[in-house]
Amino acid sequence: MSEVQVRRKQFAVRKLPGFQSTAVLCFVLLYAPIAALVIYSFNAGTNIALWEGFSLKWYHVAWQNEQVQEVTIRSFIIASVASFSATLLATLAALGTTRTENYRGRTAIYALINQPLMVPEIVTGVALLIFFAIIKTVTGYHGLFYLMLAHTAFCIPFAYLPIRARLEGMDISLETAAQDLYATPWMTFRRITLPLLWPGVLAGAMLAFVISLDDVVITELVKSAGQDTLPTYMLGQLRRGVTPEVNAISSALLGVSILLVSLFYILRNR
Repeated sequence: MSEVQVRRKQFAVRKLPGFQSTAVLCFVLLYAPIAALVIYSFNAGTNIALWEGFSLKWYHVAWQNEQVQEVTIRSFIIASVASFSATLLATLAALGTTRTENYRGRTAIYALINQPLMVPEIVTGVALLIFFAIIKTVTGYHGLFYLMLAHTAFCIPFAYLPIRARLEGMDISLETAAQDLYATPWMTFRRITLPLLWPGVLAGAMLAFVISLDDVVITELVKSAGQDTLPTYMLGQLRRGVTPEVNAISSALLGVSILLVSLFYILRNR
């Protein structure tokens, strides 16, 4: 083994000078504001910067707020529809770009699917705003369907990546063996591919759900009057003044996001 190979083998990032202090600083900058948000959501007083005792008062206030209930239900409906639609389309796209022979334009299709990840969200939001404004003018329809379509389009690449990664990590010999045993393409997919792909599909669906549930920019640009979701409702409340009720809502939304993202990682590791 050469001297260069020995040096590469012995190299470890954690041994670099200042690594530990830099890592601690990064974690503090990332999570200290979130920790403060969660702690002050249990504040008994009305001042967000002055601790006046522990209380679940603001969680109760948020739970009893009819407007919060309305926007929460609307957010979960939109996120569920967008997650299901995006996952279905992402699964088909992943199968079309991994379980087929190489063809011209395959790389371009991959780039187009992941376009929302590369383009700033505000650009995607403005483009959807203009596109849907034209349709609204022609049809006169201003319902939630536009928000569902916008969230679906934005969530497709987030569902596509874990599903594609799962497909690329699967043993294709099992599908080949099924075909050798005279299984039809649909039977091979239903009995072999889909059961093995299922953890990736669930992970993609949960990731798409979280992205849709937390989205503000696209929702703010596409929604019509009276179509606030939970994040846009919170944004409106912040413009009027921050109260511990907003902290409580934010902490609850954070808890849901952490739960879903944790499930996503567990399923992806499986």
